[in-house]
Amino acid sequence: MRGKFIPMLALLALISCQQESADESTYTRKFITTNPDPKPLPPKESLRKFQLPPGYRIELVASEPMVQEPVAIAWDGNGAMYVVQMNTYMKDADATEEYEPTSRIMKLVDTDNDGRMDQVSIFIDSLVLPRTVLPVGDEVLVTVTNQQHVWSYKDTNGDGMADEKRIVYKNNTIDSRNLEHQNGGFYWNLDNWIYPSRDNLRYKYKNGMLMADTLVDNMIGQWGLTADNYGKLFYSEAGPGLPAVQIQQMPAYGALNFKDQYSEDFTYLWPVIGNVDAQGGPRALREDSTLVRFTSGAGQSIFRGDRLPANMVGDYFIPEPVGRVIKRGKVINQNGKIRIESAYKEVDWLASADMNFRPVNTYTGPDGCFYIVDMYHGIIQEGEWTPPDSYLGKKIVELGLDKNKGMGRIYRVVHKNFKPDRTKPNMLNQPAAELVQYLSHPNGWWRDMAQQTIIIRKDKSVVPALKKLVSNGEQLARIHALWTLEGLEALDQETVTLALRDADAHVRKSAVWASELFIQQNNTEVISALSKLTADTSADVRIQLMLSLRTSTNNVAKDIVQQLLTANPDNELMQFSFKVFEETKIKTETELARLKNLSPADRELVSKGATHYKQLCSNCHGLDGKGVLIGSNPMPAPPLIGSARVTGDKIALIQLMLMGLQGPVDGKEYPNNMPPMAGNSDEYLASVLSYIRNSSDFNNKASVITVDEVKEVRSFTKHIPPGGTTLRSLEIGKLGRAERKNWDVKR
Repeated sequence: MRGKFIPMLALLALISCQQESADESTYTRKFITTNPDPKPLPPKESLRKFQLPPGYRIELVASEPMVQEPVAIAWDGNGAMYVVQMNTYMKDADATEEYEPTSRIMKLVDTDNDGRMDQVSIFIDSLVLPRTVLPVGDEVLVTVTNQQHVWSYKDTNGDGMADEKRIVYKNNTIDSRNLEHQNGGFYWNLDNWIYPSRDNLRYKYKNGMLMADTLVDNMIGQWGLTADNYGKLFYSEAGPGLPAVQIQQMPAYGALNFKDQYSEDFTYLWPVIGNVDAQGGPRALREDSTLVRFTSGAGQSIFRGDRLPANMVGDYFIPEPVGRVIKRGKVINQNGKIRIESAYKEVDWLASADMNFRPVNTYTGPDGCFYIVDMYHGIIQEGEWTPPDSYLGKKIVELGLDKNKGMGRIYRVVHKNFKPDRTKPNMLNQPAAELVQYLSHPNGWWRDMAQQTIIIRKDKSVVPALKKLVSNGEQLARIHALWTLEGLEALDQETVTLALRDADAHVRKSAVWASELFIQQNNTEVISALSKLTADTSADVRIQLMLSLRTSTNNVAKDIVQQLLTANPDNELMQFSFKVFEETKIKTETELARLKNLSPADRELVSKGATHYKQLCSNCHGLDGKGVLIGSNPMPAPPLIGSARVTGDKIALIQLMLMGLQGPVDGKEYPNNMPPMAGNSDEYLASVLSYIRNSSDFNNKASVITVDEVKEVRSFTKHIPPGGTTLRSLEIGKLGRAERKNWDVKR
C-alpha cells in the first residue's frame, strides 16, 4: 500500500507548499464596514462575501431548505452526511419554545458525485435540540439536550429514515445545565475511546453498547472536539473565551493547562465587518466595532486531509461566530509542550462580510477538503444572556436579528492546486480485508473510519495483515494498525515490544501509550522493555512513559518514573504534570477526610456540588477556585479562594447566585457577567454553594447552605433583574432579614 497513496501525495505537497508560501505572503485583511446590513443573503451572494488567502476558494455543499439551523455534521462509512439541526434554537431573544421536540437530524447524499448534496431525508425527527452525532458502522449515536442518555438509531430498510432506536448508554440524571454548558461533541479517537467534549467520562463501544470510564477531572470543552494525526485531543471553551484548552495531555491523566499554551497574537481576532452584536458590548470591540478577542470560539478542528496545501496538515482551526471568522493556528511542539501560534499577522484565515455567517463547526471531509458548518442565524447567544434591557437584547431588537432564522449552509474550502477526492467511500459494504489498505490513506478521515469499522466488525481474520503493517507500513499506517489491533483485543506482547523499538518517535510514543494494557497486568517483560526508553531522544516518548507508568504499583515502573523526573528537571510539561498528579492525590485524600466529618446529608450535598461546580462554574472560576489564566486573556471571573463573599453572609451569597452579577469586583473589571442562576433548583444551588464554602480545594471551612435556606431566600428575592445585579446589591448583606425581604434592586 505504500506505493499506492504516498509518492504522488509527497510530490503534490512539495509543489503546493512552494506555491502557498508565495501566495500567502501577500494576504492582508480588507475591512468592509463598521455597520453591516443584517439582512440575510442568498447563498450565491453570501459566497462573494468571504475573504481567504490567495489560492483558496469556498464552495457550497448544502443550504436551506435542505438544511436549517445546522450545528454539526458527520459522515458514515459510505460517505453519507448526517446533519444535526437545532431547529428551535433562539427563535427570538426570549428563547420561545426552545425546548419543543421539533429539531432533527438530516441525512444528505451526493448521488451524482459532483460535490453538492442532492438527496435529503429526515433521518431522525422530533428531537429536543440534538447535540452530537457519531456514525458507528450502520448505526448513528446521538445525544440531545437535558438528557444524558446516548441513543443509537438505525435505518433497516434503506429509505434514509431511522426506524430502529435503542439506548446504548443509560443515565437517568436530568442535565439541568444551560444548553451551552452541556456536552457538545463526540469523537472516536485513535485510542478507540469515544470522548465527549465535556464532563468526566469516556466510552468504549463494545457489543453494541457504550461502556463508560470515569476520568480524573471534568473536561471543560464546549462545542466540538478534535484530534491530530497522533491522537492528541484539542478542546475549546467558549464561555470564558478560551480558544484552546486541555491540549497538553490526554484526559485520562487529568486536566492540564499552561498560561502560555498559545501566543497573545492567537487571542486577537481580525473581522472584516463590525460585530456590534457582541454580548460584551463596546468594551469588547475596537473603534471600528470589530471584536477584539474570542468570546464564543467553538467547533475547532485539526486539518488532516490531503487535498489542500500540505502546510495546513496539523494546523488548528477554530471558528468565532460572533466575529464571523475562522482563525488558523500553527501547532508547535516545544520539548513535548504544545503551543499554538497565529498563522497570520493581523488577518484571519477566513472572514465573512455577511452578518449572518455563523461558523459553528469545522471538519476534514472524506474528499480531503475543509468543511464549515454555518448556522446562518441572527442570534448566536443563549437566552440567559439576552434579556430585554441588556446590551445584546437591545441590539437584537434594533437590528432585527430575531427575524433571521430557518436557514443554514455547509461549505467546503478548496485550493486551486488540488482537486477534491471524488472517490466514494464504500466501507460499510467492503470486507475487513479490504479496509486494511485505508489505514495507509493520506487523508485522516479514511484512516479513522477504516480503523473504527474493522473494530466494530470484530473480524480477527485481518490480524496477520495488521501485524505486518505494524512492522513495515508507513508511519501513520503503523500507528493505526497498532491501535486497530488494540481495538480488536489482539494486541500481543511481541507486537508492542516491536513498536517500542520503532525508528519513528510517534510510533514509539503510541506503543508506550498502548502498552498500558500490559502495565495494568503487571507484565514484567513489557515494563522491562519500557525501561529502555528512559533516555529516548524524543521528549514526547519520555513524557508518555512517565504518564503511562506513574500509577503502576510495580517497583520497576516506579523507578522508571523517578529516573525520568530526575533526568528531565527542565521539562516543564513532565514536571508540572507529575506535580499536579501528586497534588490531586493529596487533595482527594484530604477531601475524603473532611467529608467524613459532615453529616450524611451534608456530605451528599457537598459531593453533588463538587460535580456541578466542575461541570459549569470551573469554566470561569477554575477547577481550583483560583480563576482561569490561560493565554494572554484576562481572567474571565474573580477567584473564589479567600473570598469573603463565599465564606461570609449566606443570604447575600444565595442572592448573588439567584440574580447573577455584573460590574467590577473588588475594584477589578472582569469580561464575563455571571448570569442569574434562578432557573436551577434549590438543591442545585445549595449543593454548589456548600461545595465552594466547604471544599479543601479552596481551603474554605464555612458551614453548608441547606436546600431550605435557598428556598427561603428565593421566596423573598422577588425582583431578579435581567442580566444580573450589580455588586452594589451585595450591600444587602449588611441589612437585617426583615429589611432584606422588602429589598428591591435598583440598577
